[in-house]
Amino acid sequence: MTETASTGPSAVRNISDTALWVAVYRARETERPDAAFRDPFARRLAGERGEAISATMPMLNRQLWSFTARTMLFDRYIEREVRQGADMVINLAAGLDARPYRMPLPPALKWIEVDLPGIFDYKEQILGTERPVCALERVRLDLADVPARRALFEDLGSKAARVLILSEGLLIYLATEEVAALAEDLARVPSFQRWAFDLQSPGLLRMAQRATGAQLSQARATMKFAPAEGPPWFERYGWKPIEVGSYLKEAARMKRLRFGMRLMALLPESKGAQGSRPWSAACLCEKVAPITPA
Repeated sequence: MTETASTGPSAVRNISDTALWVAVYRARETERPDAAFRDPFARRLAGERGEAISATMPMLNRQLWSFTARTMLFDRYIEREVRQGADMVINLAAGLDARPYRMPLPPALKWIEVDLPGIFDYKEQILGTERPVCALERVRLDLADVPARRALFEDLGSKAARVLILSEGLLIYLATEEVAALAEDLARVPSFQRWAFDLQSPGLLRMAQRATGAQLSQARATMKFAPAEGPPWFERYGWKPIEVGSYLKEAARMKRLRFGMRLMALLPESKGAQGSRPWSAACLCEKVAPITPA
């Protein structure tokens, strides 16, 4: 059969395939002599298909620094929350993340990965007999199944005292009302105390849509979510931002930016509404009483 744009090895077939190209970026950072982090599993997890997909994403390849910054910021949030007493981490849409294998986590920490069956089947095949450093459990679940996810959240929440939720690389693919519903579901569980996620400005979303929109739309993985209010948008659903880590600032700290971008990183940081400005950050929120609109 002759390969086409939609059937060839470089095509994104579904949303799970986005995990392959993100693993490529972790592998490339790992292979630098001055690597900010090391993920010894990333290259195997990305595989040849991950490289093929990445080759079709020139705009994202130029933004490797942002993926490195995202990984570093999430690592920092996790390390701090675990040090301060988090006894469970729930990674929603975990994809090919290998933190339970590569980070210095306490053996008693419960780490729960949630994602679709296919991505976990692939992940377990690649990792084989590798041993995680903490108590790892995988839950095969479609997060779009609202009753099932609520039941899962209730069950997991009853087994921990202080839970950190991760949703790295997830929210951008959801509609606004879907993010709102997820935020409310998470806020209902008493032990779910902190939530880390990544966020983009409307301006950056439009740039990403122009660069990858056609390919991702074919795979029903359209980028959608970028609230105009920025991180404060989540307060109405019970989540107050307590730390907003700009990818640009973090990449500058790690010396991953070209000269022009380094100059941009010197500008004062804004943690609220971003508008048309290209902006992205990793946000850490704590649960609070939701703000009711007037």
